Amino acid sequence: MEAERTLGDEEVTRLGELAAQLRVDSIRSSTRAGSGHPTSSLSAADLMAVLIARHLRYDWVNPPTRANDHLIFSKGHASPLLYAILRAVGAISEQELMDTYRQLGSRLQGHPTPALPWVDVATGSLGQGLPVGVGIALAGQYLDHLPFHVWALCGDSEMAEGSIWEALDKAGHYGLRNLTAIVDVNRLGQRGPTELEWDLDTYRRRVEAFGCHPIVVDGHDLVAIDEAFGQARQATGPTVVLARTVKGKGVPEVENKPGWHGKPLKPDVAERAVQALGGVRQIRVSGPRPEPVPPAGKPSAQQPPELPRYEKGAMVATRNAYGDALRALGSRPEVVALDGEVSDSTRADKFGEAYPDRFFEMFIAEQQLVAAAVGLQVRGYRPFAATFAAFLSRAYDFIRMAAISRADLALSGSHAGVEIGADGPSQMGLEDLAALRAVQGSTVLYPSDAVSCAALVAGMADRKGIAYLRTTRGKYPVLYDNGEDFPIGGSKLLRAGKDDDVALVGAGVTVHNCLAAADELAREGIKARVVDLYSVKPLDRQRLLDAVRDTGGRLVVVEDHYPEGGLGSAVLESLADLAEPVRVAHLAVRGLPTSGTSTELMDQAGIGVNAIVSAARALC
Repeated sequence: MEAERTLGDEEVTRLGELAAQLRVDSIRSSTRAGSGHPTSSLSAADLMAVLIARHLRYDWVNPPTRANDHLIFSKGHASPLLYAILRAVGAISEQELMDTYRQLGSRLQGHPTPALPWVDVATGSLGQGLPVGVGIALAGQYLDHLPFHVWALCGDSEMAEGSIWEALDKAGHYGLRNLTAIVDVNRLGQRGPTELEWDLDTYRRRVEAFGCHPIVVDGHDLVAIDEAFGQARQATGPTVVLARTVKGKGVPEVENKPGWHGKPLKPDVAERAVQALGGVRQIRVSGPRPEPVPPAGKPSAQQPPELPRYEKGAMVATRNAYGDALRALGSRPEVVALDGEVSDSTRADKFGEAYPDRFFEMFIAEQQLVAAAVGLQVRGYRPFAATFAAFLSRAYDFIRMAAISRADLALSGSHAGVEIGADGPSQMGLEDLAALRAVQGSTVLYPSDAVSCAALVAGMADRKGIAYLRTTRGKYPVLYDNGEDFPIGGSKLLRAGKDDDVALVGAGVTVHNCLAAADELAREGIKARVVDLYSVKPLDRQRLLDAVRDTGGRLVVVEDHYPEGGLGSAVLESLADLAEPVRVAHLAVRGLPTSGTSTELMDQAGIGVNAIVSAARALC
């Protein structure tokens, strides 16, 4: 295949001048800031000059344009190059580039974030940009049916990340013809040579093995780069441009020399480099525009989804309610679902059966699961991604970066806690509440029954940021009436009186243990209030203050989770500034669990009914 048109000598010269400007601006901005990664930017300048001038179809004045291509700097440390591009296309001024890069309050942060409207997602944690690009490409090819292309600039160091190969595997599986990874193979990483250095043949064979088409080029040959990008645009599957480059290209004092990663050039070296590159330029480039496409249809007025209904007292697992509610949310066309090959356990398969065109199987690749969800929400979809709570820990960095990207997505973790029983500790999510609570701006929910679970799933669909729902494997009685309201940040009072002796505070499965314990305590003449803190973050502080006031400050907090960072920590943090004395018995899983039945394991962990009764007695 050939590029759209053949490059003449004059155009090659213009591209060379543009590449030189990108190099000069990368040097100038990082030297002025006193920090940054200029050498990583210099190696990719020729690649990006050809891309933005000839192949990236983008309306820089209107970043939200539906048919715009997507450019993701997976090697986010090359931000000087990205910002130099933005100056070249007129998106930012020279003053902003030179005076604000890496400064407090600047949009031009050390690694790119969506503080800039031309940046889809935050990058800088290596191995993430390409996986997110897979999600964007999935949206384009399978949902939007638009001709935009996704270009992801990757560094050769991040090719050691397993997430890159998860991405290429899924790109091959789904035949993403609208996705191209551009690998800047400059041979040098942070501390020295990369694993494969310039062994492009090995890179080529690996890429082919994952179902993608490799295109090997000299990353400083403008004509060859142009031809490679032309092939990528016309490909029938995902492509990977493997570009042999030189780190620090264009500056002889640092070219192909170790020890320069993440170091700006000293002012004297920078001045010599800028002069050698031909000085400061004021080139402006527009590049090709996206193809005209029909405008997006106006969203029609939507009726609230008809949530599933459950008989009070019926035995229903909250994971089943998650699947039922997710299927109900499928009436909203923007809702999509993903799963990590456990959908028959998470119950996400119910959505997949009803809406197969909006269900994406990521198999056992949890990093790609979350990354694809982030990519899908870039295109305006509302993704729900599910796997076992324990396995989300594999994708934690992706969740953390999703928050930095200001992504809106819903996560569901099933099979949490010792309650899962005989599968043993490798399957027990016992850290998830703490991990997700720590994510900036997150929401953490843990419903106790099917009705509350369905209502909270519906609430997650419009929740900003990262929303996490913890579901239970076993079946437990439905506690609430259909249609009852469960606002995020709220709680429920299941047992209460004006002269209660103690408050039993639980979430999820431990609410049922608290109810059973309250019955036992009542037989002993101890009045126990039962609080269902289904919203772990944000927490209903007022409910806790009422409990402290009405019980004389006696609380038993019970959670199927390790003691650090979970429900108990949330409660104690919310009460830390109280002047009146509060006595809290915190029951949590403090040892390493084994296999057993749910009841045996909760009793062994000290969160069963008997343990709650004993803790309440001790406080009273």
